[in-house]
Amino acid sequence: MIPFKPVLESIIEVECAVARYSVSSAHRQLMSVQWGLPSQPEHFDHHIDLFYQWLKSRNSLWLERGVFGSLSLKGGRVLELVCGDGFNAKNFYSLRSSHVIACDFDPKAIRTAKNKNSAPNIEFVLADIRTDMPEEKFENIIWDAAIEHFTPVEIAQILDGIKTRLQENGILSGYTIVERTDGKSLSLHEYEFKNKEDLLNFLSPYFNNVTVFETIYPSRNNLYFWASDGALPFNNDWSNMITCRKTVNEE
Repeated sequence: MIPFKPVLESIIEVECAVARYSVSSAHRQLMSVQWGLPSQPEHFDHHIDLFYQWLKSRNSLWLERGVFGSLSLKGGRVLELVCGDGFNAKNFYSLRSSHVIACDFDPKAIRTAKNKNSAPNIEFVLADIRTDMPEEKFENIIWDAAIEHFTPVEIAQILDGIKTRLQENGILSGYTIVERTDGKSLSLHEYEFKNKEDLLNFLSPYFNNVTVFETIYPSRNNLYFWASDGALPFNNDWSNMITCRKTVNEE
């Protein structure tokens, strides 16, 4: 062992501790300003989760969205609808996709995305998906933490647009939340789904194959979905998976 390594390591550990405290404190203050003072923003800066909330709460639900969305990626062109701060586009989708177009109608969200979450193969676009959804064909379309911001009529309209933009057997994936018993969790939400079946009923008229599943945390119930006319993650015909199922007699 190099004689001075323990001393050097101890000094750097102190530096890291000071840096962690400083970064956490700064993002706590940023959240207090953005969400504690009127009016509430249209998007959430997930660096607040990364540097403050996750370590404080031990709650990893904010990471599920990127993980489950990434399971459906095919490697080609991706369209992310209502991308917010662009955190997932950079940190979950861009590395495993040839190109990502991430759009949002909020100019402040697009500015945040470009400033904090840019990558060479990501194009952040200012667009209202109700009237101005990018006109291309995509292997994956991601509608994450945003479907609840639209009315049922708008959801149907947007699903029509999504269907025409998906390549053959392309996959739509996304996330939303279950409405609480005491009402909506956020005033900006237009429609919160009652349960898994409610969300399934919105998606199934448009796709041959739909999977909706739920994760439950103390603060909320989360709904995730994959929808396609082709194979979905964890279906028997999903090429990324192999399984072995033993019968009782084989054990």
